[in-house]
Amino acid sequence: MNLHVYNMRRGGGLGVISFRSGTVPGGQCLNSGGTEIDNDGAGDKNGTTRIDTFMPLLHLEPLPRRTTKGEVLQFVERVGQLSSRSVGKIEIRGAMASVEIPDGWEGRLLKSLDGQMFGERRIRARISSERVGNRGNCGNEDHFSRLARLLDLESKAEAQRVAKQARRLSPFEAEKTGNTLVDLSVVDENPGLGGRFVVQFVRRTRSPLPWTRLNVGSPVVVSPFTQRADLSYRGVVCERSESALSVALDNLPDELGDHDIWRMDLSFDEVATQRQRAALEQARLLRGDRSAILRDVLIGVRQPEFGLDPAVSPLDRTLNATQIEAVQFAISARDVGLIHGPPGTGKTTTVVEVIRQAVRRGRKVLACAPSNMAVDNLFEKLLKFRERVVRLGHPARVMPELREHTLDLLVEQHPDVRLARRLVKQAMSLFREAGRYRRAAPKPGERKQLRDDARSLLADARKMELQAAESILNSAAVICATTTGIDSQLIGPRRFDLVVIDEACQSTEPGCWIPLLRGDRLILAGDHCQLPPTIVSQEAAAEGFGTSLFERLVNEHGPEIARLLTVQYRMHQSIMDFPSRELYDGQLQADPSVRNHRLCDLPDVTTSQLTQWPVEFIDTAGASYDEELEPDGESRMNRREAALVTRKVRTLIECGVAQRDIAVISPYGAQVRLLRELLELPSVEVDTVDGFQGREKEAVVISLVRSNPKGEIGFLSDIRRMNVAATRARRKLLIIGDSATLAGHPFYKRLLEYCESINAYRTVWEEA
Repeated sequence: MNLHVYNMRRGGGLGVISFRSGTVPGGQCLNSGGTEIDNDGAGDKNGTTRIDTFMPLLHLEPLPRRTTKGEVLQFVERVGQLSSRSVGKIEIRGAMASVEIPDGWEGRLLKSLDGQMFGERRIRARISSERVGNRGNCGNEDHFSRLARLLDLESKAEAQRVAKQARRLSPFEAEKTGNTLVDLSVVDENPGLGGRFVVQFVRRTRSPLPWTRLNVGSPVVVSPFTQRADLSYRGVVCERSESALSVALDNLPDELGDHDIWRMDLSFDEVATQRQRAALEQARLLRGDRSAILRDVLIGVRQPEFGLDPAVSPLDRTLNATQIEAVQFAISARDVGLIHGPPGTGKTTTVVEVIRQAVRRGRKVLACAPSNMAVDNLFEKLLKFRERVVRLGHPARVMPELREHTLDLLVEQHPDVRLARRLVKQAMSLFREAGRYRRAAPKPGERKQLRDDARSLLADARKMELQAAESILNSAAVICATTTGIDSQLIGPRRFDLVVIDEACQSTEPGCWIPLLRGDRLILAGDHCQLPPTIVSQEAAAEGFGTSLFERLVNEHGPEIARLLTVQYRMHQSIMDFPSRELYDGQLQADPSVRNHRLCDLPDVTTSQLTQWPVEFIDTAGASYDEELEPDGESRMNRREAALVTRKVRTLIECGVAQRDIAVISPYGAQVRLLRELLELPSVEVDTVDGFQGREKEAVVISLVRSNPKGEIGFLSDIRRMNVAATRARRKLLIIGDSATLAGHPFYKRLLEYCESINAYRTVWEEA
């Protein structure tokens, strides 16, 4: 074996030379994690050399209480088929065991142990990335090492961003960002949502809540308003009204009644990052099975294969020809296939048909999307067609009308679980009895026996809950979950014939590896011409972390790996034409039902230039509509442009357009905050482009903000942002911007020319 020296030191009278695996002269690779040889140049007094070899670490969690090292060893030997003589050191810390295993066994043990029963619960298995290293690529950074490194950069940047905002902004300034609510009081607390606790918060003054990004399903941190670093609670928003917001907590805080005023902050999901990192490690270690073949296709080692497109009899009779063609293509894909769905083309409808066709062929399907809203859209459509479908995930993150179909609540309603709840009550009673003070001394061993009986009842209750969950999951043909919401502790080692990921372009690649490792075939649906995943780390973004798996596959394999949906059911022809030409090779067609619809065709809407013309661009060039930086912030705003937007929105409302049918979109958060203050119309949605992806409104007003003598347009240069903003509109698209600033970019120059060609160009002087 060839080794290279990475450290030399003196120790115990001996010269200690440390060796590490990696690239050595001549390009050879080492297979061990690292070796250390103690040698004084002539060996020790017995003429021998001591070699200590580092071993990869296998982590198992969560362990049952009081698990011993011997039980861990037996589990690895029995289930993992690894001889106990090959196992190194075992450490148990809390509910996790760390086990040294032989080099080369990582993939086999992950496959055999992850999701298996250990005592009365399922466990997760993972490998330490620092122990795995880059052995598969001779010391060079392989695909998965690179993704793991970029994932760590993004995770650190997200944590720093949250901390920076907390330091930079006062509580009430933080509230204006939409990520924080302050001055809250607790008004109610109740059990609910699958054994969790629901705490309701309102403004201390009982006034309506301000605008906030804290929506149902948002992960949050709740803490006293007089913040103490050691006192905070993680939860999930489960209900929201105009004046109250409820949070589901796993445990009810003892200190809840000790504080009168609370604050609530949007949190990032640390568990999701851990699951992505574990999935990347597992993907790298795969050997000799179907998942390894699929991995090799996805990283370019193998070419994807397709069979003949089968004849499909649509279950949904409303599908058009291009949707049916995409379904046939997806069914023919032996490894991976892509469904490219531009705005309004019925991508999710097509995905649901693919899932239903797979179910009719006797296949088990795992249906995913990056966000809870996107999963709920899939889930709702599948329920509508009466498919046997179960939704994984925290019930609070699911739309209220769908919660009864989540696994948590289905388990709660199971007859066996009702009995389990009675067993838990009996166990708690026994624990109280064992701890109760008595005048007469208890009989020897009586207290221990009571506690043992209580633990036995709790174990029986857990088995009943697990069996109920197993029964429900086994009966489902389709399981729905977010890409990062799949947990082996919950669904065990289950595999699926087909994995479908909708809105795949909104996920970074590591997020997609969690579900796809459980499937034999993969279908991705999305549109890489719309916004990519949001990336906080500039360093990670510069190295391509924002390139989704969908986009990478399109770039590597071209159109033969995808099918484009071309008939759109949202936009007026004039709204559709420009993005179709710019981004979809002019292939989009407006369905007759929407081709010529206008605002003035809606009931009670009067006819005027504003309601009759489907597209208008108002040019503010030369009118001193200057942009500025937000005070004490990093975002940009344009006060005069915001005032013009406000006038136009009010005119739309005066013409009879319902407030709920109007959206105001700006690329800049500062402009969004300013517009909310000026409009003061709660039913008119005002948000950033990122916040509006996947949505639509009858009328959309876009404030582009940028107006400066240098022609700087910042991230407006990512034309996907404008594609998303413009394609949210159904009947009316009104864009306000400065042509002198924008026209230096070829895309915006062509947009202005297009508006002129359809007589949609106006100047701000005409609006005076």
